[in-house]
Amino acid sequence: MTTLDTYRLLGRSGLRVSPMALGTMTFGTDWGWGSDKDESRRIFDTYVERGGNFIDTANQYTEGTSETLVGEFASGRREQLVLATKYTLARRPGDPNSGGNHRKSMVQSVESSLRRLNTDYIDLLYLHAWDFTTPVEEILRAMDDLVRAGKVLYAGISDAPAWQVSRMQAIADLRGWAPLIALQIEYSLVERTVERDLIPMAREMGLGVIPWSPLASGVLTGKYSRADLAQEVSADPSGTRKNVAAANGSLTERALDIADVAKQVASELGVTPSQVALAWTTLNPGVTAPIIGARTLAQLEDNLRALEVRFSESQLAALEEASRVDLGFPHEFLNRPMPRQVMLGGVKLDLTR
Repeated sequence: MTTLDTYRLLGRSGLRVSPMALGTMTFGTDWGWGSDKDESRRIFDTYVERGGNFIDTANQYTEGTSETLVGEFASGRREQLVLATKYTLARRPGDPNSGGNHRKSMVQSVESSLRRLNTDYIDLLYLHAWDFTTPVEEILRAMDDLVRAGKVLYAGISDAPAWQVSRMQAIADLRGWAPLIALQIEYSLVERTVERDLIPMAREMGLGVIPWSPLASGVLTGKYSRADLAQEVSADPSGTRKNVAAANGSLTERALDIADVAKQVASELGVTPSQVALAWTTLNPGVTAPIIGARTLAQLEDNLRALEVRFSESQLAALEEASRVDLGFPHEFLNRPMPRQVMLGGVKLDLTR
């Protein structure tokens, strides 16, 4: 049976991480829907006591409170943990250089994160979101400088186009700079378009995939209904979790249809829909560890039991049918009979091995 202490290598590195990462965007009540300090500590302690070692946060989660709490909770056991944080999000409204992918934003954000985390190094630093302006060489060299300085041990990237990530990895390899070892992307039964290029690219280029929102902002827990589709959307992360789900594009008719199938499979297995959704993400061979973002200890306990879920072929087929996405060109084209006949001359080739 898979457990939190059944560790996996992260991408093309020797770093060992748990098969589920603990997301801490819920640590702190600054946005109106997170966990208070005491509940956050219970969640953190339980995860670590079960053998979990992979903690995920970011510079601006709950206005910095998340990093502060993680730093406090990690005290006395820092060395056994893999602390991952991110830079990019703006730290000061009105300051054009307080956010973005550039060197100034990166260095200043890392210094602030080190203070809040109460540590002298970050295990894994992600670029949080692509800004479409900063040259990739500037990003890679700045990351490499931080690695050489010992302030960051490994580099990763999140929410960026596949072609840019593969280009960056090739440049890092050719110039002897610190490679990217992790790709954090949205991936769930509701969001599978990353199967077109991002996940295959990550496997080819040596990045471990770390899915965020594997429960589609809570939609796959089964707690929302068609009546919730009238939700007014705000871009502000504060307010309610329902608003976050709607703003992320997760609360849709199609998503609720998929959630219904997850509920049916859960009923057959005697588990919860959350466990079904989380277990499904781990089946993709490119995935290293989905991020679980529990708001209560009970939610964490529920999520961890996803490691025990096993599906029948018919159950997997039902989930596949409900959530399938068109892979688009050239993937669909190259899998059609005529192109394969022309390319292979009728020879049968097993591409699954």
